Amino acid sequence: MAYGTVNADVIGTSVAGSNLGAGDASLMKNRIINGAMQISQRNGTSTVTPALYDYTIDRWQTQVTQSGKYTLAQSTSAPAGFPNSMLITSTSAYSITTTDCFDEKQYIEGFNCYDLAWGTANAKTVTLSFWVQSSLTGTFGGAIQNASGNRSYPFSYTISSANTWTQASVTISGDTTGTWMSSNNSVGMAVLFGLGVGSTLSNTAGAWAAGDYRSSTGATSVVGTNGATFYITGVQLEVGSSATGFEYRQYGQELALCQRYFQQFGGTATYEYIGDCICASSTSAYAGISLVTTMRAAPSFSYTGVASDFTTDAGNTNTQCTALALNEAAVNKVRLTLTTSGLTTSSYRTFLTYSGQTSKVQFSAEL
Repeated sequence: MAYGTVNADVIGTSVAGSNLGAGDASLMKNRIINGAMQISQRNGTSTVTPALYDYTIDRWQTQVTQSGKYTLAQSTSAPAGFPNSMLITSTSAYSITTTDCFDEKQYIEGFNCYDLAWGTANAKTVTLSFWVQSSLTGTFGGAIQNASGNRSYPFSYTISSANTWTQASVTISGDTTGTWMSSNNSVGMAVLFGLGVGSTLSNTAGAWAAGDYRSSTGATSVVGTNGATFYITGVQLEVGSSATGFEYRQYGQELALCQRYFQQFGGTATYEYIGDCICASSTSAYAGISLVTTMRAAPSFSYTGVASDFTTDAGNTNTQCTALALNEAAVNKVRLTLTTSGLTTSSYRTFLTYSGQTSKVQFSAEL
């Protein structure tokens, strides 16, 4: 596997010789969650065609103004020291318009970045570092934005050798103006990596600007070349004017950080237990589910497959569901209403996946 040298950052200072992939980590210095692309609860290693606002690999959201222009997958192709990367593959040779935008972004919760003091005279300098590889070469772009998208810092970085892992680093002086993060569970900031951004949403790299800018002017469009590939991993945002070693967290810790925003149950075993339920009538039951970790906010509910992929079970009989709906939600517990038949009022049952089904119930508190 080939590797490139470290690229110059946005202000032109070389960081050659820095080892951005190992060591020198301090606890929770990285404000990015799942920067090594290890956690993929929704899709595993399956390749998907993400739609607008889809979450794919955990904590990473898709922004697309045109559908079907690229696929996304968790890949095992990664630089030494990293198990996974995010793989983007262009499926067309799309010519972006002035208002088009294709990017992958991560929203950072206010609780996790308010100490940066952006929007004040005490704003701290940060450094964004990452590993990239592409079948294309040239100048690529991205941006950091506030929650409302009216303060933006477009950045650029260079990939000089095709199909070669390259380290990049961008140092950003904290924004002393604008409205930024507060110490709560709402959006504090966003980090975006452009895959093809029109001129209206692009601006000069290396300076704060008042407006919604998601990449640097003239950046390479990945979606502009059919079959082009773009890999990224080891994404780290830390306080300071230089990149340090990537902060490796234990897998279970990284998973729990992701589960604050999304978690799911079911789909891994025949008749998999999800929760307990009590029958409210002959046709409905309430199922209680304890969430595995406290979520950012009371979650929304969805499920994969169809309702009949789930069942209520009384030990020797089970009745498949015809509908599932969220009844109540809190940050650590939820209750579903299960519609079925043949129940006995006030009796207890268990809520399971039906025999052989891989469908899942899902709870989201994404930013």
